[in-house]
Amino acid sequence: MQFPDPLVRGTLIKRYKRFMADVRLEDGTAVTAHCPNSGSMLSVKEDGAEVWLSPARNPDRKLRWTWELIRVGESLVGVNTGHPNTLVAEAVADGTITELAGYASQRREVKYGKNSRIDLLLEDPDRPACYVEVKNVTMRRDLAAGPVEFPDGVTARGTKHLAELSDMVAQGHRAVMAYLVQREDWQHGFTLADDIDPDYAAALDKARAAGVEVVCYACRLTPRDIVVRDPVPLAL
Repeated sequence: MQFPDPLVRGTLIKRYKRFMADVRLEDGTAVTAHCPNSGSMLSVKEDGAEVWLSPARNPDRKLRWTWELIRVGESLVGVNTGHPNTLVAEAVADGTITELAGYASQRREVKYGKNSRIDLLLEDPDRPACYVEVKNVTMRRDLAAGPVEFPDGVTARGTKHLAELSDMVAQGHRAVMAYLVQREDWQHGFTLADDIDPDYAAALDKARAAGVEVVCYACRLTPRDIVVRDPVPLAL
């Protein structure tokens, strides 16, 4: 996924009200940017960090900037939760996510379950449909030797999705929980933050027992593009 316009570097002043962040650009100008992430952003919102913003293409938009990246330690981290579905769809199409390769077609945001939409539905006349739920992973609390973790806050919606994926397996379909790590310092693997949301951790155990598969992949990030590249070891 390429950014349509060059990103602009700045310094994070503060993230607040969930969807807003004040940033000082390199020329000294202070701007308020849209923060496209409703989560806690634990470990990826430190005041004073280097951040990258994308300019709005709509001249009438109230906030002219969108926060895209932050540098944490030596790694860039993608904070925009609007990108993971596109990134995973691209990686499925080009064969990067080998576990999801070989389907004839893919559709996004398809209604299923109890008033839900699946992030990606893979279909092929010669095999069961594959329901893929995508979650964005940015949290890494231990920069010395810790894994990347999900979730960074309580997610009742995520727990609901796991139950609905299990229902798809019971109906004879394939279901996959795909975690996308938008950071490059993933070498100590991926695990669940069960201290933050024990209900979600229990729900994933139950879903795996019901036949839901789990995959985790990490991205290479630059101010020009984000590309899915590497499978991340699971420590569940």
